[in-house]
Amino acid sequence: MPWRGLLRGHSIRAALNALGDGEARGRAGAVLSRLGPILLCVGLAACSGTPKSQYPGAEAARERQSTQAAADAATGADGSAAIDSAGTYLRLVARMQQDGLWFASLAHVDALEARHGVLPASTRLRADALRQTGQDAASAAAYRRLVGTPLEAAGYHGLGLLAGGRGDFAEAARLMAQARRSTPTDGLLLSDLGYALLRAGRTDDARVPLMQAAQLRPDQPQVQANLALYLQASGRTDQATALMDAQRLPDASRAAIRQAARELAGGVAPTPAAELLAGFSPGGLALRTATRASLPRSAAAAADASAEAAPTAPLIGRTP
Repeated sequence: MPWRGLLRGHSIRAALNALGDGEARGRAGAVLSRLGPILLCVGLAACSGTPKSQYPGAEAARERQSTQAAADAATGADGSAAIDSAGTYLRLVARMQQDGLWFASLAHVDALEARHGVLPASTRLRADALRQTGQDAASAAAYRRLVGTPLEAAGYHGLGLLAGGRGDFAEAARLMAQARRSTPTDGLLLSDLGYALLRAGRTDDARVPLMQAAQLRPDQPQVQANLALYLQASGRTDQATALMDAQRLPDASRAAIRQAARELAGGVAPTPAAELLAGFSPGGLALRTATRASLPRSAAAAADASAEAAPTAPLIGRTP
C-alpha cells in the first residue's frame, strides 16, 4: 500500500497488515509512530473553523512546521534515513527548500545520500541549497557534476545563476543559453536568461525568451516583472505600465524598474539605489520587486490576507 494511502485515513493496523512480513511491519510501525503527531496536527487543523485570513502568516508557519516535522519523522533515532523510497525523500527535501529551509535541507541531503547513494536529483538539491546558503564554490562544483547527467540543464542554469550573482551577466547568459538547448520550455530559465541578456546590454536578444517566459509562466510575478523591465527599457512604456498595473506593483518597485530601464537603455549599469530593488534575486535572476513570489512564505500569506478585498487584476492577456 503506498504511503499516500496511509496518510488518507486507513487504520494503522490495516496498513501494517498490508505491508506483509513481521520485519516490514516493525519498520512501518516505527515510521508511523513518528508520523502520528503530524497526522494529529493535520486532523486538528482540519477541524478548526477559524478563517485563515484572521491569522496572517499562521498558515504559512504551520506549513513550515509540518514540513520540518515530516523531515524529522523521516529520520531515525540514530540520525539515519527511515524512508525506504529515494523518490519520497527527494520530494520531501524539495518541499523543505520550497519552504526556505535551506540549511536543514542540506542535512537531509546528507542523510538521503547516506542511505540511497548520490543521485543526480540529490546533487541538484545540494547545489541549490549551497547556493542559497552562500557557499558558492561548493555549489558550483555540485552544479558541474550535473553536466553529462539527465539534469545537465539544471547544472548550466545553476552555474548561470552564480555568474549573475557575481555580476558577470555575459557569462550568465552564455550558460543559460546552453541550458535552454535541453529544456526550451522552462519558463523560469527563460526569464533568467532574458534578464541576464538585458543586464549584458543585449536588449533585442532578451525579447523572445522574456515573451516566452511570460506566456509559459503567467502565474509568476517575477517573470512578469522581468518582462516589464524589458518593455520599459525598449521604449514600450504604455505596455510596461499596463503590466505593472496588472501585477499591482507598489510605487517603489515601479520607480526601481523605470530607473533601471533608463540606465540599461543608456548602456550603463544600474546605480546602487536601483540595485536595491532591481538585481539578483535569491530564487533566480529577477527584479527584486515587492511581488508575492519574492516574499517569504509568512509575508506572502499576510499579503494574501490584505489583498482579499482588492479587485483582481488580470495578467496582461496571458499572451503579452
